[in-house]
Amino acid sequence: MAAFCSPLPEIARLLVRLDHVAHFVVNANQGVPIRLAKLARFFQDSAHMKTTTLPLRNLMNRSPLRAFLLIPLVLACFALSPQARAACEEGCDTNFNSFLGEGVLSGNTTGFFNVGVGFEALFNNTTGFKNTAIGAAALSANTTGKNNTALGFVALELNTTASNNTALGFGALGVNTTGNSNTATGFEALLHSSTGSNNTANGFSALRNNTTGIFNTANGANALLHNTTANFNVAIGENALISDTTGGGNIALGAEAGLNLTTGNNNIDIGNAGVAGESNHIRIGTGGTHTATFIAGISGVAVNGSQVVVNSDGKLGVTASSARFKDEIKSMEKASEAILALKPVTFHYKKELDPDGMPQFGLVAEDVEKVNPNLVARDDQGKPYTVRYEAVNAMLLNEFLKEHWRVGTLEATVARQQSINAEQQKEIQALTASLKEQALQIQKVSAQLEVTNPARRMVNNH
Repeated sequence: MAAFCSPLPEIARLLVRLDHVAHFVVNANQGVPIRLAKLARFFQDSAHMKTTTLPLRNLMNRSPLRAFLLIPLVLACFALSPQARAACEEGCDTNFNSFLGEGVLSGNTTGFFNVGVGFEALFNNTTGFKNTAIGAAALSANTTGKNNTALGFVALELNTTASNNTALGFGALGVNTTGNSNTATGFEALLHSSTGSNNTANGFSALRNNTTGIFNTANGANALLHNTTANFNVAIGENALISDTTGGGNIALGAEAGLNLTTGNNNIDIGNAGVAGESNHIRIGTGGTHTATFIAGISGVAVNGSQVVVNSDGKLGVTASSARFKDEIKSMEKASEAILALKPVTFHYKKELDPDGMPQFGLVAEDVEKVNPNLVARDDQGKPYTVRYEAVNAMLLNEFLKEHWRVGTLEATVARQQSINAEQQKEIQALTASLKEQALQIQKVSAQLEVTNPARRMVNNH
């Protein structure tokens, strides 16, 4: 039977040639380094190539997609060469470490309770302890870091001294060096995070580009994908806060929630894409999609405060009355007289709005618009939607004050007239008394004359 000639040396050389070809296909500066140089060395060692050194020009710094172009070839070569096998180290040591695979824990000195499975897993570990690395190059750069868990190809590969990290998935936390207490689950989750700490990323490429940001939480594919240095963000849902780069303190809940946020801070977007650059806003729901809002704990609850209003954009707030919010302040004067043409009505809302059919009292927006268009609020299509009753109340107050002034003026006039009449009455009474007195004097004189006249007549008769 003819002796079998291993093709592995040729494979190693071919890797170099294909690397040159892949250079023109894929950007060489993206992704996790695929350690083709080590794979080539693996093939060389397997084929007992002791003196040949291949020019593999730092392949570990190239894009993973370039490596993917080579992987099918490598797998095919394994299938064609079933007799080629590398020496697989396995066992336990006196420090209670367990290892399986070439180069696993090869640099360990006093580290204990470590588990390494896969090509060069925990390769550089010296004194780090209680680490678990499963997968080729997982935690390979770790030296003194402890309590780390890496499961997946190049998971936590560059971690050196950081501790308490958990990485599950291809490239998860692959570039982390000194960041502590991070959790990354999913393909390239927290891939580029180097010194960021206390981050949680669950999902494909979640927090992938984070570098130094801390206390971020991303659950969902591409959640907080482009975040770099921002802190205290929470993104739950596919593509949630995907465009946020340096904005911190944001909360996004739902698929593509906060999608438009970039650098703004302290926003809360629930089921809403948000607005680029804004800060300190709360947005709930999406116009055109959500057509009704039900919130428990409001109806029937007594509270003291200001009346809440909503504009046509769905913005909630309280009508401001302070002069610092107003321009062109002037007296209302006759402008309020328009309300005298309004026609109050009684009515019932349609069944779909009020199944109980309670009697209502108010105005019809279309009728009010004919009297004064400024007294109606409009919907997003510009149609009259409701009456600005707060404006009607202000106009009513103005008309009341005007009428009150007129009544006050009339009452003053009447009071003056009554005073004049009273004086005249007193004069009349005094004149009447005087006339009575004069009449009494006349009567007395007349009586005296009557007494005097008979005596004169008797003298004249004699």
